[in-house]
Amino acid sequence: MDKRNSKIWAPVISLDGFRKEQTAGRDELLFNELHGERLIDKPHKHDFFIINLFDKASGVHTIDSIDHVIKDHQVHVLFPGQMHKWHVYAGTVGYQLMIERSFFEHFAPFFRFSFTNYQNHPVIDLTADAFAQLHYEFESVKQELKRENSLIPLITARAGVIAAIVSREAESAFTEFKVYQSVPRLAKFNMLIDEFFREQKLVAFYAEKLHISPNYLNILCKKNLKISATQLIHQRISIEAKRLLQSTERSIKEIAFELGFADQAYFSNFFKQQTGASPSDFRENIHVEEAPKFLESKIKKR
Repeated sequence: MDKRNSKIWAPVISLDGFRKEQTAGRDELLFNELHGERLIDKPHKHDFFIINLFDKASGVHTIDSIDHVIKDHQVHVLFPGQMHKWHVYAGTVGYQLMIERSFFEHFAPFFRFSFTNYQNHPVIDLTADAFAQLHYEFESVKQELKRENSLIPLITARAGVIAAIVSREAESAFTEFKVYQSVPRLAKFNMLIDEFFREQKLVAFYAEKLHISPNYLNILCKKNLKISATQLIHQRISIEAKRLLQSTERSIKEIAFELGFADQAYFSNFFKQQTGASPSDFRENIHVEEAPKFLESKIKKR
């Protein structure tokens, strides 16, 4: 392993790494409270699912190389494998549910959209009513976890309510979610991309799965999402490429093959078209960039 690769490797942190700090918990999930400043300046990822609920909050949360301003009454959703780091500022009050994959599967259907939709929009601003509802459910989960014989069916039901509220608020906040709710074929297309994007990059493959023509699938995408079907596939590949470049020791050539590209040059050209940077430049820059100044100024004005 060369020196540069040793710098870019990002650790995968398991749930056990947080048990000492837990407010309440059991094997399947933990409840943590956030009070005051928290700084994690090195990107990393988790092998479990996290829902962060912020009450009074400010800071910057970087998820998959995108900086998000942390604000009052927000929910931040992180799926296993997503890269993140953050600087949570003093005065922040928030709550975390950290959930093992196996337990997450029990209530995952209550997230009504493709997981990629949430990964593309991991930060959701909440109405006062939605925050109050989520805060009640978080508190109920915490109290149940503190019981000597906490009931998993009850916690699962509460988690399902949380997922349903998050889905409702995401649908309200982002046009993309409304589209997928109203056009089931596009929702299915998005899920198929999640499943096959490494092997299949042509619109014709997905159109056949959906029993429609490639032209009609493209029309649906342009009409409802304002981008082509090919662009939607390329967006998913680009997201995964960024994660792999940021979080693994693998060479660019190895990543290119993992993502289904015939050679490194083809992948490098694709990545530069999508992001404006070569894979090697992207790897270098993610370790020296700081939160953009405009983000800092927006936070300080609060």
